[in-house]
Amino acid sequence: MRLHPLALAVSACIFSVSQAAHAQQPAAVSETALRAHLSFLADDLLEGRGTGQRGGDLAVRYLETQAALIGLKPIPGGGYRQKVEIEGSKLLSGSATFTAGGKTFKPALGKGIVMGTKSGNENLSFDAPLVFVGYGAAASEEKWDDYKGLDAKGKILVMMVDDPQPTAEEPNRFAGKAYTWYGRWVYKFEEAARRGAAGVLLIHTTPSSSYPWSVPANGFGNERFGLKGPGNPMEGWLHEDTARELFAAGGHDLDKLRAQAERRDFRPVDLKVAGHVELRSAIRPVEQFNVIGIVPGTDAKLKEQAVVYSSHWDHMGMAELKAGDDPKADRIYNGAIDNASGTAALLVMAAEAVKKPAKRTQIFLWPAAEEQGLLGAAAYVANPVWPLAQTAADLNLDSLNFVGRTRDIGVAGAERSSLFETSTQVAKSMGLKIAPSSPDMSGAYFRADHFAFAKAGVPAFNVGSAVFSGDGHFEFEQHQNESSTNIKGFKDHYHQVSDAYRPEWDLSGMVQQAQFTLNLGYAVANAPGMPTWKKGEAFGSVKRK
Repeated sequence: MRLHPLALAVSACIFSVSQAAHAQQPAAVSETALRAHLSFLADDLLEGRGTGQRGGDLAVRYLETQAALIGLKPIPGGGYRQKVEIEGSKLLSGSATFTAGGKTFKPALGKGIVMGTKSGNENLSFDAPLVFVGYGAAASEEKWDDYKGLDAKGKILVMMVDDPQPTAEEPNRFAGKAYTWYGRWVYKFEEAARRGAAGVLLIHTTPSSSYPWSVPANGFGNERFGLKGPGNPMEGWLHEDTARELFAAGGHDLDKLRAQAERRDFRPVDLKVAGHVELRSAIRPVEQFNVIGIVPGTDAKLKEQAVVYSSHWDHMGMAELKAGDDPKADRIYNGAIDNASGTAALLVMAAEAVKKPAKRTQIFLWPAAEEQGLLGAAAYVANPVWPLAQTAADLNLDSLNFVGRTRDIGVAGAERSSLFETSTQVAKSMGLKIAPSSPDMSGAYFRADHFAFAKAGVPAFNVGSAVFSGDGHFEFEQHQNESSTNIKGFKDHYHQVSDAYRPEWDLSGMVQQAQFTLNLGYAVANAPGMPTWKKGEAFGSVKRK
């Protein structure tokens, strides 16, 4: 077997017998160090750790300095940085004009339609017909294809968010009432790009997307980021009222077509609407970095395999000061919980891992640009420092407990693999229970960095918050309207300037989450075999060794 260069380098390392003898369990993580890292990473000095902003550069410099101080080994080539080539796109001006039934419509930008480009072109002008493709899903395992017989090239695809709903005859199709990957807007944009569409427009409703119109409106009103490479010439969202008007102008009833799209025999529908799109955008290359450090394994054979711990360092940065804004108003999105908490947790976990290496190699990964669509994690998976076939698992941390000690731990998504059984054993050894599961109503499993690994075939999940606390004074829940498992009471601060560090926070529960994740990583790293997917749950097809 030909080993990866990093695996060869690790194989050359010699560890003493005493080190190997103490490689079974990590020591307790430090709450003092965790608080210190958290308070610094969430400080105004780092300006919200925004992608393509100065604060993000400061965060990377801090992390690589701490990685060296801790004693993590650098990645091949030296250093702790992995380049992530990103492209920023900000719409400067644009319009979409639709003609149907002798009528012309020009929805107001930001109110009736939002759009941008992922093509890398600053100026675009094109004509294209609109075609309704239902949910825009092509899922062979569900025997479902919304693109039957359609050549999507040169067309604007209009589709619904979410995925086909369960029926009395098929209550479990597309995971029943829960979200699947096919329901996510990311999948829909990616599928349209794969098929060479001229554009893609998602029909917004609050129930189907799990957030109000203001979310895509605000997102498309700012600079958007994607990995460098080809993408959709135009992509965006239609307000439901706009979609209804357009469908009617072409002689179609939106609700009737929605009903048809719930059937397997649905076929794409020409809406008889002609579109003309004009986009003028500012495009810029943005160089960001994942930060990665290694703890080599101690076992002669198992050290060729690795466990990854991940937690994104970025947040929303500083808001642009616009005309009419109060110059004294807070514009820094500090991201204390989301996700200085996870970033800090990984640092204290790594510090303990270095002291007592496990049998398998351990990789600590701080991905960039998670808030922009898991870009750093996707870049890592596309160019891993360790072969994915020899990667046992990815354990992700995002938005941790800040209100006190708990009796249970959330492991939503672990049930897809044997990681659930291992998680249960680790929780029991710590006097914790596994939090009760609930349907994933907003696709939370697909909205954090671990999914980049899962999509590539590596068992992975996000270690979440608990559902009840030790003393009963705090209540925890999985927020279905947020991007990850968060604590009740955090919803109003999610992606707001108010997500700022407070010295009075009780971090004992955060320490528990970090300790549980590290203990779980050691259980995986010291086990005879690697975790396996449950039947029918694997996303990718990487061959595990």
